[in-house]
Amino acid sequence: QVHTQIRDASRTTFVCVCIAEFLSIYETERLVQELTREGIDTRNVVVNQVLFPDQDAVDMREWFDTNRETLPAEAQGIISKTLARKTMQDKYIGQIFELYEEFHVVLVPLLDHEVRGAQAIEDFSAML
Repeated sequence: QVHTQIRDASRTTFVCVCIAEFLSIYETERLVQELTREGIDTRNVVVNQVLFPDQDAVDMREWFDTNRETLPAEAQGIISKTLARKTMQDKYIGQIFELYEEFHVVLVPLLDHEVRGAQAIEDFSAML
């Protein structure tokens, strides 16, 4: 009965969760292929821990290059590393949207806190 229910797309779907990095995307694709082979519905992908999902890395880099000299050295280092990560994530997010163009893809931002407790879970669910 479980096998029947899990293969019934009107009752069950599998939501894949990954991060915007090569290995995670590779493993997600393997999972999607295996679930599809088994007849299990997969049409949703959540990309978790995305840095500034509403901003473009190129625009952020332009701002940084313009303002770099006004920032303390420590801030320059932090921002430089953040921009490197953001640039990498943007590349992989583009690949995710190409690979899963028929899927519902949700980008969840990197939070500055853990999601713990009922209210935090409710707030988090609003992003999905």
